[in-house]
Amino acid sequence: MLDLETTGGSPTGCAITEIGAVSYRGGNPTGTFHTLVNPGAPIPAFITVLTGITQAMVIEAPRIEEALPSLLEFIGQAVVVGHNVRFDLSFLNAACDRLGYPRIRNHSTDTAALARRLCRNEVRNLKLSSLSAHFRSPVTPIHRALDDARATAHVFWALLERAGTLGVTHLDDLLALRRARGSPFYSKLALTEGLPSRPGVYLFRDRIGAILYVGKANNLRSRVRSYFYGGDRRNTTSLLTELSAIEHRVCATELEAEVTELRLIVGHSPRYNRRSKGGAAHWVKLTTEAFPRLSLVRTLRPDSNLYLGPFRGRRAAETLIEAIWDAVPIRRCRGQAGGRSGRCSFAQLGVARCPCDGSLSESEYQPVIERLRFGIEQDPALLLDPLAERMGELAREQRFEEAGWLRDRMRTLARAITRRNQWKALQAAGLLRLETAGREGALIDCGRLVAAWGQGENPPLLPLDVSATATFQVPSTLSDAEEAVLIWNWLTRSGAVVLESSNPFALPRRRVEIPQRIAV
Repeated sequence: MLDLETTGGSPTGCAITEIGAVSYRGGNPTGTFHTLVNPGAPIPAFITVLTGITQAMVIEAPRIEEALPSLLEFIGQAVVVGHNVRFDLSFLNAACDRLGYPRIRNHSTDTAALARRLCRNEVRNLKLSSLSAHFRSPVTPIHRALDDARATAHVFWALLERAGTLGVTHLDDLLALRRARGSPFYSKLALTEGLPSRPGVYLFRDRIGAILYVGKANNLRSRVRSYFYGGDRRNTTSLLTELSAIEHRVCATELEAEVTELRLIVGHSPRYNRRSKGGAAHWVKLTTEAFPRLSLVRTLRPDSNLYLGPFRGRRAAETLIEAIWDAVPIRRCRGQAGGRSGRCSFAQLGVARCPCDGSLSESEYQPVIERLRFGIEQDPALLLDPLAERMGELAREQRFEEAGWLRDRMRTLARAITRRNQWKALQAAGLLRLETAGREGALIDCGRLVAAWGQGENPPLLPLDVSATATFQVPSTLSDAEEAVLIWNWLTRSGAVVLESSNPFALPRRRVEIPQRIAV
């Protein structure tokens, strides 16, 4: 409990005259900090009338430079409780800034804000004196720091008892309570009882048991309870109106929670998950004609053709095709080779090498396909550099809208190549056992999570007999693609190392660079 007396209301032009603080553990006092403080300036007469602190009382008192280090040590990492506590912390943080100490970042809670939420209709005002009288505090606040801190403590315990009837049982509940004012769904907070403070996924169900929404969280308890502290998003309001039950599944790691969330959404298609409303899968394929071209397909076949994807929707796949068209002069027309008396419009414009009039031989066309294959499988710069150069030219000509379109196509191509390389690396590795420096690990089988373990848990061993299975060069479903991305992102951010593998795990030889800005 903390309280200050000051020479005025602004931390920029006023100073502290008295500090009072009491520490508690389990409701029992464990320590007291109290001192007058020499403000280094005259105390206004009205402050003396209000607090009883005179200039003579503080002449020999320590300056804030002497008192602050001891106070900061006394506070430590404790939760700071006060009446209008932001006022007190603003003065202390101003002193910290001036004297070169770190600001007080401790959790804090305000008895005035709690009283506004819990008993506003029972008291004439929210002053500390009124609340102390209402809750029959044995200490009367008299605008002296230590007495006011002790009175604040009594008010806080009374408010905490009331908060418990609303489901406040943890510190995070208490810190969020003030935001819950007026929430029409606060009564459903009881549905969250029993949720652990661990990573996992949660499922919102309606009254007939149907899954409305699936989400993941690093802390199930705090994340789910945050839904009931108010909010004006229309989807959330509708979701909480239908909510009848909450189910949860604890996961060993954040990666397991992400993958579990993805699989549950794919399996149940909850109405309130945006991901479950995604489009159908599309792939971009290089055809097997004598003069290959790019084709948009809805089915992935186990053949040797070059594929990119999958894409969630036709438009994204078409953007990739346009990017490749901009990078290499691959055939665009669909007619039979030599079936026209003249060249198609693409060939006439010089943006594509097309065999429509029969003047282009297969040997002359083959370098275009070789460049495309090599750019996708070996050196993406062959495809991306021409786009970057053209983008710069458009920007220098102040054709920024066209440059922006080209940048978006370039990003789509770079992302498609990156994810294809990542998928092939995971497929080639087979079974992988990986672990982070924090002793969290995962068992991956060809780009799918098999098992995960957290710190202190025993990791599974790799099977001795690993049978090779036929795999696609790109994911065969959208969910497989998304899971592979989750796994790769986890590998990147966690710095996991390979402990065992059934085959060599080789990273892509060259990193794909995706420009974020248009260079002028």
